[in-house]
Amino acid sequence: MKQHVVSALVENRAGTLSRVSGLFSRRGFNIDSLTVGETEDPSVSRMTIAVTGADSVLEQIIKQLGKLVDVIAVRELDSASCVRREIMLVKVGIDEKTRPGVLEVVSIFRSRVIDVSPATITIEATGDISKLESLLLLLRPYGVLELARTGLVALERGSAVLTESSVSQVPVLSISN
Repeated sequence: MKQHVVSALVENRAGTLSRVSGLFSRRGFNIDSLTVGETEDPSVSRMTIAVTGADSVLEQIIKQLGKLVDVIAVRELDSASCVRREIMLVKVGIDEKTRPGVLEVVSIFRSRVIDVSPATITIEATGDISKLESLLLLLRPYGVLELARTGLVALERGSAVLTESSVSQVPVLSISN
């Protein structure tokens, strides 16, 4: 089975999330990650849904999602043609001996320390899933005390835009010196 990323524009109103996620669960898909946020239009939200399952079943789910009244547009995002990111906050236990090692790992992964106490460091990291998993792998020996992840967000690369009329091409602005 393969991981898929589905992007959907939906009406920003009560019950929409329940109806959309219900379609996945009724078909036996486990939702690995689900993020929802308002778009540039406050009446529209973007859902980014990461799921693992068979291609044929996902195709049916996308067709059924497209028929829901609340769904404006829906499409699977190909991993080769989209930008995927996630934010992770991780609190690590430290002492005077381990602090330099944790700070070095934070620096290597271009992450940020956002809170410090005598016994802990809280780190903010942004990136693709493999980067965050690699960071966690190096932090675990120090003692991960808490972890929070936003879930995946994704947009297509280039001028492709998810709209009601499927994909529209917008002009690419060129900035010259």
